[in-house]
Order: sequence, then C-alpha cells, then structure tokens
Amino acid sequence: MSAPWHHHQVSSSTNSSSGIPGPVDRAFQHALYADTDTALDTGASLLAADPAADAELGRRGEEFVATAWRRGWQPADVVRLVRRDLDDVHVRLLSALIRSQTPNDRPRGPRWRAQLDDLPTEAAPRTDRFSHATAVLELYRLLLRLPALEPLDEQAEAPTGRPRPESRMLTRIRALLAKAEATGFPQEAEALSAKAQELMARHSIDDALLDAQAPSHDVPGACRIGVEPPYEQAKAVLLDAVATVNHCRAVWNEPFGFSTVVGFEADLEVVELLYTSLLVQAQTAMTKAEAAQRAGGRKRTKTFRQSFLAAYAHSVGTRLRAAAETPVSDDLLPVLASREVAVTDRLDRMFPQTTTTRLRGISDEAGWVEGAEAADRAQVAHRRPLG
Repeated sequence: MSAPWHHHQVSSSTNSSSGIPGPVDRAFQHALYADTDTALDTGASLLAADPAADAELGRRGEEFVATAWRRGWQPADVVRLVRRDLDDVHVRLLSALIRSQTPNDRPRGPRWRAQLDDLPTEAAPRTDRFSHATAVLELYRLLLRLPALEPLDEQAEAPTGRPRPESRMLTRIRALLAKAEATGFPQEAEALSAKAQELMARHSIDDALLDAQAPSHDVPGACRIGVEPPYEQAKAVLLDAVATVNHCRAVWNEPFGFSTVVGFEADLEVVELLYTSLLVQAQTAMTKAEAAQRAGGRKRTKTFRQSFLAAYAHSVGTRLRAAAETPVSDDLLPVLASREVAVTDRLDRMFPQTTTTRLRGISDEAGWVEGAEAADRAQVAHRRPLG
C-alpha cells in the first residue's frame, strides 16, 4: 500500500532590496516543478552562475529533509529510494544534508540514531559547478515529491525507563548468525544457528515476562526493512514469514521497496537479524544451484532465480511456522495473547486497509525444486520447549 508521488510547495526568498526572487528560487521554479532536462539545465545554469547562492541552496535542502521527516520518512527510507532512483553522488549529497539537518532536529530513538550512523561518510566528489548544481536539483526534485508515510512514532527513550537487558544477547545472536553464514561446513552452521534460534526464543520470552512485571507496559513499535529488487516479491514473502513466527506483522510497500514490521522491540530486532541471515543463506544456495545447473549444460535464467527464491521463501515459511508450534507454560499464555492483540491493534491503526498480493512469474520447475531443497537445508532450528 502506498501513496502516489506528490508535489509540495517550498518556502521562497527574494532579493531584499528589490523584491525580485533570488537565484535559488528562480532555479527551483524552473527545475523542481517540471520533469524535462531543459528545465533542469536552466535551473542548474542559474545556480552555477552564482556562487553566493550555495549557502541558501544548502539551507533549503535541509528544509526538504525536515519536511520528509514530518511526512513519516526516516533516513534509511530516503537513502534507499535515492540509491534506487538516482546515483551514488546523490546518496552522498543526501547524507551530507541529513547530517547538516540533524543538530536542528528533535530527539529521536535508537533506530533513528543507528540509521544516522550507517549513512555514507564519503563526501560527494566536487566537479564543475553546473554538474554539481544539476545533481543537487535532481535530489531536491525527488525529496519534493515524497508522499506521506505511516508514522512510526519511535520513542526517544524506552517508555518504562528500564534498561534493555538484551543488548548482550543480541550481540551473541549476531555473532552466531555471522559464523553460520560464513562457515563452509553444514553441521557447524546448523549448530551455530540452532544456538542463535534458542537465544532468539528466550530473548522474546524474557522480554514478554519483564514487560508483564513492569509498572508501565511497553507498547508495540514499528520499523521498516528494505525489500528491494530483484525478486522483491519472494523476499517480501520470506520477511512476512519471519515476522509472523516472531510475533510480528509485516506490510509490504512495493513502490518504495520496504516492508513495515509491527511488533514489540525485542521481536523486531530478531526479525531483522533472522531475515537478513536467511537472505544471505538463500543467495549462497542459489549461486551454488545455478553453478550446478550450468555444469549440467542447462542455462539458468531470471525465471530460475525468481522461482528458486519463491520456493525458498515458501518452504522456509512452512518450517518457521512448524518451529513456532512450541508449548509454553500456562502463566505465559495470557501475556503472549495480550501482546498479540496489542500488535494487531497497532497494525490496524497504521494500515486500516491492506491488500493481498500473489507471487508472479513462478514458471521454472527446476528453480522451484532447487529452492525448496535449499530451504530444507537452511539453518532454521526448531525452538526448544519454553514451558
């Protein structure tokens, strides 16, 4: 579900002595509200001819960034879109703008701060003034047209004020999954992933119990996880399966390349870790399957890869659902049930209308068979009884 592209008016400034629009406004009037190359060239020429306009141009860029935040976007969302639709130079320009705007921004939560830390640090290469102005205007065109998204409303601090005790456990989980992805020995990978899955399950249960004992309960949050081409449908299916088995819900926004995952913070962190790990395993398995197909004299195609990943997502989802069917103690059932209700309520408020999408382009039988077999080999261990 997504909103169409929109145009938004920007504030303007004029030459204070004459009342005539300044070079930045005249460049914007030409370049930002038309899609033609001629309009872009005209705007870039105006800026290139006036070095004194650079400071104003930067300030206006920070305004575009602040407007994007007010419309529900987060740094990683905009970077992802700019990287997809424009070039690396635009990503670097955007990163510099975000950093310049941050001191004037309101306090944000830990996910936001982590996204700022992940911004590219390399400055955009400074070429001639015309080329630089063109890139800036192309970036501003995109920022100007960002539609409103569902706000995530991340808390700057945990609502209970209690420290999050799972940080060390998450570090261990990350390390285990990294080793499982890197090893060339299936048995070692299985053992490492089994331990990681065990810690994930305990991590979620411990968080639920702590919340039940807290004077002020946590509430479900939300995050966005990139689901990008190629084969984004299959990836969205995989993420949905990972989210569901970990007590979260996912809604895919195909036009902007992400899914919004709703759940409690401990579970959101697990979903990101497991989804990323399974994607790595899927890519490795697909590469090996393609090599085997080529060795057999059969040329593999995009349809093979699409079918492979679709089957992988389907089969992993089945295994994850089976792994989730684990009995828990009677005293924990009401806690988990209330959290599930809270997650569903948050999802319904954020997304009152959703649609179901069927996978398209699944036509390669060999790809499907190989993907299903790869999923059976994926390191997704059954959870131990928690009761």
